[in-house]
Amino acid sequence: MLEKNYDSAAVEPRIAKMWEDADAFRAGEGAKPGAETFTIVIPPPNVTGSLHMGHALNNTLQDIMVRFERMRGKDVLWQPGMDHAGIATQMVVERKLAAEKLPGRREMGREAFVEKVWEWKAESGGLIFNQLKRLGASCDWSRERFTMDEGLSAAVLEVFVSLYKEGLIYRGKRLVNWDPKFETAISDLEVENREVDGHMWHFKYPLAGGATYTYVEKDADGNVVFQEERDYISIATTRPETMLGDGAVAVHPSDERYAPIVGKLCEIPVGPKEHRRLIPIITDEYPEKDFGSGAVKITGAHDFNDYQVARRNNIPLYRLMDTQASMRADGEPYAVYAAQALEIAKSGDVPSEAEVDDINLVPDEYRGLDRYEARKRIVEAINAEGLAVTVKDAEGNAVPYVENKKVMQPFGDRSGVVIEPMLTDQWFADAATLAKPAIASVREGRTNFVPKNWEKTYFEWMENIEPWCISRQLWWGHQIPAWYGPDGQVFVEKTEEEALHAAIQHYIAHEGPWKAWVEEKLENFAPGEILTRDEDVLDTWFSSALWPFSTLGWPEQTKELEKYYQTDVLVTGFDIIFFWVARMMMMGLHFMKDEFGNPVEPFHTVYVHALVRDKNGQKMSKSKGNVIDPLELIDEYGADALRFTLAIMAAQGRDVKLDPARIAGYRNFGTKLWNATRFAEMNGVKTDPHFVPETASLTINRWILTELARTARDVTEAIETYRFNDAAGTLYRFIWNQFCDWYLELLKPVFSGEDEAAKAESQACAAYVLEETYKLLHPFMPFMTEELWAHTAGEGVTRESMICHAEWPAPAYADEAAADEINWLVDLVSGIRSVRAEMNVPPSATAPLVVVGAGALTRARLATHDSAIRRLARVEDIRLEDAAPKGAAQIVVGEATVCLPLGKLIDLAAEKARLEKAIDKAKAEAGRIQGKLSNEKFVANAKPEVVEAERERFTELEQQLASLSVALTRVSEAG
Repeated sequence: MLEKNYDSAAVEPRIAKMWEDADAFRAGEGAKPGAETFTIVIPPPNVTGSLHMGHALNNTLQDIMVRFERMRGKDVLWQPGMDHAGIATQMVVERKLAAEKLPGRREMGREAFVEKVWEWKAESGGLIFNQLKRLGASCDWSRERFTMDEGLSAAVLEVFVSLYKEGLIYRGKRLVNWDPKFETAISDLEVENREVDGHMWHFKYPLAGGATYTYVEKDADGNVVFQEERDYISIATTRPETMLGDGAVAVHPSDERYAPIVGKLCEIPVGPKEHRRLIPIITDEYPEKDFGSGAVKITGAHDFNDYQVARRNNIPLYRLMDTQASMRADGEPYAVYAAQALEIAKSGDVPSEAEVDDINLVPDEYRGLDRYEARKRIVEAINAEGLAVTVKDAEGNAVPYVENKKVMQPFGDRSGVVIEPMLTDQWFADAATLAKPAIASVREGRTNFVPKNWEKTYFEWMENIEPWCISRQLWWGHQIPAWYGPDGQVFVEKTEEEALHAAIQHYIAHEGPWKAWVEEKLENFAPGEILTRDEDVLDTWFSSALWPFSTLGWPEQTKELEKYYQTDVLVTGFDIIFFWVARMMMMGLHFMKDEFGNPVEPFHTVYVHALVRDKNGQKMSKSKGNVIDPLELIDEYGADALRFTLAIMAAQGRDVKLDPARIAGYRNFGTKLWNATRFAEMNGVKTDPHFVPETASLTINRWILTELARTARDVTEAIETYRFNDAAGTLYRFIWNQFCDWYLELLKPVFSGEDEAAKAESQACAAYVLEETYKLLHPFMPFMTEELWAHTAGEGVTRESMICHAEWPAPAYADEAAADEINWLVDLVSGIRSVRAEMNVPPSATAPLVVVGAGALTRARLATHDSAIRRLARVEDIRLEDAAPKGAAQIVVGEATVCLPLGKLIDLAAEKARLEKAIDKAKAEAGRIQGKLSNEKFVANAKPEVVEAERERFTELEQQLASLSVALTRVSEAG
């Protein structure tokens, strides 16, 4: 006999071990001979990671598809693996060294530090895989890959060297996100933009030589509203320290206010007066005439927008900070560089980037200062000199114009420090060229996004893509396979030996100062003397961009690569469409070709799931204290309950609002099925291998078999079209409502009756439906269904296979007449129950049921199901009449009107008073909430979750009022 209660904490580890011992998820397990393949590659979690709600949703949806296709007999591979997570892992290990009071990274050196990282990875890395197993993820764990393993490292080398030799990877100087704590470039994905309290300072940039102009402002009709003579141009900035690197001031071409001074020079109001720098006033489309003064300072080396303006207008890019974001302290005194910069501004002849980078325009008094200390001193100096734009205070005194305002500031998501846009030498991939085939693949439908609207996001980014910065100034990662000769010449090869050979050939073949030097070195050669290796490592996203084919053994032509590439579906969050999905598309199409040489996409479908938020719709974050730990939920409710909750809430394009109360509810759903199985077992239900659905004779059995077939069809179609919430919802309705609440309830008289043939048929039918139901539910709730599947085989009987390898249901059974009859009964009883609930009828109260306008079929059904209607709807008897009795609640079922005389069930006057009071209360609360929601200040200033909660409550009240009004109408008509 099945245990009284399902104990997920005891069952799940046992089932997981059973799967592991049986190697149940090895690629191809359970596949039919000659089956087509189905492949999913797991989005590789960081080696430092632990399971969070995003992982739980992502992997649940993948597992649903994988288990579904495995049960359909396909040759399935769910490829697992982990990402080395360069910056995150380096940070973890550095913290560990500090906590253990061991030498730091720089003290121990690169080689020793990397060894420490590998030690940490062996001991602690990959914790998340065990957590994914707790979730029930059915990956082929024997094929685990790691982005730094030997095979994937070979793939990285192959791709880098190939792209470099094709001219698609190059080294150059560009603006990047720079993390001053880790002293490395980082990707956009690793930047977290936060709204913080900030300031906007307004300063005067005096015109060169004391020049003046008439500054005029006009209204929309062209009337002059303000006019004065000025000897300066006003700019506003949130980062005064970057003024030191200004290369120009830009205004919009159509801004008439500044037309008289376009092309003239103005003075940066910072630094020694005798060495003030002059910069040109230029026009560009970037400035907005109606924002601030309409004039924008252009600091191309420290702002991404300014960088584009500077490039368009040949404006020099002056780097102001070192790798720790302190003001530069290198080079000659400021006066030397200020003179050089002045000549550049006057001539307009911008030198090379390398020559400009050598120019340190930080005045001597600010050199070496932290950027924020420099900011403070610069503002003080400008104010003291009277070059701040002023406004009148409350007493009428002129004071510097400083706006206190919220500003968006970029922070390193790992370091927590403010990111500095920095002009540095980096390695770049020509993303624009690589993106073209990837754009065409989606445009032409070879790869499709689900939901479709994400294609627009993909196109917008891909069609405006910037060069991809692929280098990082870290030690943990794939070191870039580039070596430099004594003159800086770069040699890119897979090994140092190959690079040295290329270098020797280069220098020997070229007459020049290095030829003799190299020849001399070759006579007494020591490794490292001729070449120096690039210290940078590759961006983590570079190796993960190869994931769909590198995990299958490429660049070797393995049988796995031949069989499982192209993969089928990529399941991912929308936040990495640009950083991972797009790059996998680029790399896959460039390196993977079919037998005819045509590029092959890495996957045909990208399913983009939404965020998991808290119950109020807020994004989860540690700072808000609303993070939900999926492992704690698994401990409390079981993995099945969590999985089913995530699935049933995963509507396309809609965020999941996760409330633990919902998980408790879906645990109850599992309990409902468990109890139904136990009830069936207590009533003699057991597997009958001879049962054939087509031979069922009882209407109730033919009904449930028809509904089972409909459910199987709908669930299959929903999973195939990535409507996981519809699939889960269909299963919920069938199991809870049709099977448990109605089928088993209607079978009670059969089980307790004396018709042995009917009983035997029903026992066999119920067992068949339960088994098929377990199969349909298995992708969503794998642990419980595997347990029930094994138990219901019968005492001492072993199933031919585990349920994870059982054949997916595809019943074609249909008896529409039987389905219509029982569904009519369900609608009738449900309608009566609903009226009783609305009218607040006591459970024990009974009354006759009057049916008006019943046709022959309805009369026959009333006769057939008389006892069931009486028992389930709590009615005394059933009467057929020509007219509805006075004071009766009425519902329409088919062609008939079913009447329930209320006067015999409730005190009409008391019920009317109760309903009126409830309506007044609901109206008052709805009015109060509507007033709040109509108040623009409330909507604008209240927390978003508060506003959303009020909107949801208002919707609830509207529904409540509608229900109460119907009930009041019925009572009024009855009385």
